[in-house]
Amino acid sequence: MSTRTPTRPAPPTGTATPSLARRLPVEALGTFWLVLAGCGTAVLAGDEVGFVGISLAFGLAVLTMAYAVGHVSGAHFNPAVSVGLAVAGRFAWRDVPGYVVAQAAGGSLGALVLYVVASGRSGFSLADGFATNGYGDLSPTGYSLLAVAVAEAVLTFVFLYVILGVTDRRAPAGFGPLAIGLALTLIHLISIPVSNTSVNPARSLAVAWFDLAALGQVWLFLLAPVVGAALAGATYALVTGVDRRGTEIDGDDRVG
Repeated sequence: MSTRTPTRPAPPTGTATPSLARRLPVEALGTFWLVLAGCGTAVLAGDEVGFVGISLAFGLAVLTMAYAVGHVSGAHFNPAVSVGLAVAGRFAWRDVPGYVVAQAAGGSLGALVLYVVASGRSGFSLADGFATNGYGDLSPTGYSLLAVAVAEAVLTFVFLYVILGVTDRRAPAGFGPLAIGLALTLIHLISIPVSNTSVNPARSLAVAWFDLAALGQVWLFLLAPVVGAALAGATYALVTGVDRRGTEIDGDDRVG
């Protein structure tokens, strides 16, 4: 009788991209966590942790979920990111609508859970703030529509450059989510006083459902981040000389 140890099949050399049906719930989950953690910190603990704590909450939300499920969906968690990556040729346009719907649904569910929790405290009122974005009278410190639009577009533009750069194969492996989370933290430190920081249409829409005044201004936070992200996607290869069109960020690379 032979005593030779049976050989195991060789592991696959490549990892197939998960199906869209698997990726969409993950995008919803990640955006749910982003809104619940980030906006939740602002609403429930903002007085205790201040701008720095809120900024860290948003960055940590993206970082943790990007490490947790980025290998499934690419961890966009943001319609502007999905559009910017598609413009850059790094994500399939056919998948953008599904991602956007999933992100909006997940974010809105996160805001609903936050509302249920926040309203459980005696004296809670939406008039005291619900982490909504705004300009003019709804800006935390009274910034104009133009100032808010420029800030949101430019900061989203830079955010996409970070994402496109750290997902390059030549970048240090495994550090992409960390760099992206830190970039989002820095963006919030810059712009919370300006607009309460969006750079994410799904995040803005999620909490705007609960405030009619904010809902009337949410168009800017649906538009400006997408414009900034699209410009980044269109110019990244030209400016940096790095062209990775056709290398999709949909489960193989982790974004945030």
